[in-house]
Amino acid sequence: MAPHNGPIVAPSPLLPALHEQRWQLPTPLPLDGSLEALNGPGKAALPAPLLALLWRRGFCTAETVEALLEPPNAPAAKGHFPDLAKAVKRLQAACAAGESLAICGDYDADGMTSTALLVGVLQRLGAQPVAAIPSRMEEGYGLNAAMVDRLSAEGIQLLITVDNGVSAQEALERAEELGVEVILTDHHTLPAQMPPHLALLHPERTPADSPYRGLAGVGLAYVLAAALCQSLKRQDGLEVARNLFCIGTIADMAPLVGVNRRWLIDGLPHLAKSPLAGLQALQQLAGLDDSPLDAQAIGFQIAPRINAVGRLGDPQLVVELLTTQDNNRALELARECEGLNRQRRELCSAIEAEALALLDADGPQRPPFLLLAQSHWHHGVIGIVAARLVDRFGLPAALLAGEGNGRFRASVRSPKGFAVDQALKQCAPLLERFGGHPAAGGFTIKAERVAELHDQLNGLAQSWLETTGRGNAVEPEALLRLEQIDRDFYHQLQRLEPFGIGHPQPLFWSAGCRVVSQKLLRGGHLQLELEQQENQLRAMGWRWQGEANLPACVDVAYRLKLDSWQGQPRLQLELIGVRPNPGADGNREVMLRRRERSYWCRIEGDGWVVRNAAGEEI
Repeated sequence: MAPHNGPIVAPSPLLPALHEQRWQLPTPLPLDGSLEALNGPGKAALPAPLLALLWRRGFCTAETVEALLEPPNAPAAKGHFPDLAKAVKRLQAACAAGESLAICGDYDADGMTSTALLVGVLQRLGAQPVAAIPSRMEEGYGLNAAMVDRLSAEGIQLLITVDNGVSAQEALERAEELGVEVILTDHHTLPAQMPPHLALLHPERTPADSPYRGLAGVGLAYVLAAALCQSLKRQDGLEVARNLFCIGTIADMAPLVGVNRRWLIDGLPHLAKSPLAGLQALQQLAGLDDSPLDAQAIGFQIAPRINAVGRLGDPQLVVELLTTQDNNRALELARECEGLNRQRRELCSAIEAEALALLDADGPQRPPFLLLAQSHWHHGVIGIVAARLVDRFGLPAALLAGEGNGRFRASVRSPKGFAVDQALKQCAPLLERFGGHPAAGGFTIKAERVAELHDQLNGLAQSWLETTGRGNAVEPEALLRLEQIDRDFYHQLQRLEPFGIGHPQPLFWSAGCRVVSQKLLRGGHLQLELEQQENQLRAMGWRWQGEANLPACVDVAYRLKLDSWQGQPRLQLELIGVRPNPGADGNREVMLRRRERSYWCRIEGDGWVVRNAAGEEI
């Protein structure tokens, strides 16, 4: 199983009950004036809470702040990718000869948008590209030898991989035997011994300080397409390629640094008016016709509809959707995506309900690592449900679905701090295949080894919990007073966009807010009216896990949203954490860290009670 680099899709954030939240406030701010110095000359000054946020994220000079707000243009790619010239030369010949070639992608949003990008550009330049994406259910991840045999038999002598390829040793050795040339574009971990290939575009092959280091598969496809168009002095199609770069980069949760950030800042404002018929159809069905397509809209509206196809259907559907120029055909294909996305939601809800019932059946005490297995669960969506369990309980989780032949295939997700990839490496003798990164992964295992695996993972998770403590981490970054939250502040916050991996949407907190009203809405959402010094704002806690009985005075952690009510925009707090305010409840706990250990302290009567991670109190 290849390392999982796909998106971790989640619905609106789940708001855990009060007793399941573990707050950790940020580091104190400097008092030497260095914070004010972050506002460089010649630019509108950012407000103090945003400067505090940036300083805590490591933007400690005016120059680094300026580079975030206005990243430099991308340098010439040929100086950063050693094999780029070789790849372009081979594609020039393919375009001149009208050669048939294959784009071998992956079935996640990154792989499908990468495939569509190169298919669309190469068609315009004279080649005859075909999309070749393996089935998630029948073939699994990446290029395989059977695909190479089939494509070779069809007369194809050139393959370009996107978002996969560097681990396809058997397939690439077979391609070499058949005389099929291969251009690899991939961002997964490079193996110790590379398989045979004609050219390789990979972020790790760029200089250590290269702004191209954070590219996802679609970014590498864009680099190749742009270099080819430049060499042929053909710019038609690059606007469409930039559109697909924006969608794939955000959907794959690539880090928003370097050229990723520069190209998104340049491309996102034009995305809503994209010439892509398929994107226009997706916008229409998602109800985004009159809304700007920002990173949030792509991540939570467009990307899930694309990903649903790779999870439950045929990825070729997405490739055709994103390359067709027929508006009627685009709408027809988008409706198919919509149907699969609806099916995906229903499957997730059913599996989540079943998983929660299984956990409840084991009693109130949760194991350190949540591992659940059912042979009938669908492989394509168990990762989404695992992520929901992490949100709910603050514990690492693995869901296993039957694969046949006495084996299970799993998707793993984890809270911040528990490294999935390292945990799976330590359990490697029990696993058939595995791969992943710190936040997510996957593996295949024989059924008779599942219990032993769970024991090992419980031990690893327990050691982690002894240093962090149980509960969902709530880690706000900057303090705001409700009176500071207005349209001008929101406009200044937008200057920090786009948000994503490496630069997430800011989490603010406000202290000592009076709960004017609270009620549970249909669907289990909590609606609050909060007041602080005569300033009132509405707050929403999506998928609230407690009752509507909050104390009269609370601290709230939230993301700031611009909502629409009866056609009018209004600012709203999207709650991530709520806790009793210290001034209103003297029994509130605070967490202290000492030598990698955590202790929880509270006032009781005239004294203090200190509790360690094992629950022992003095």
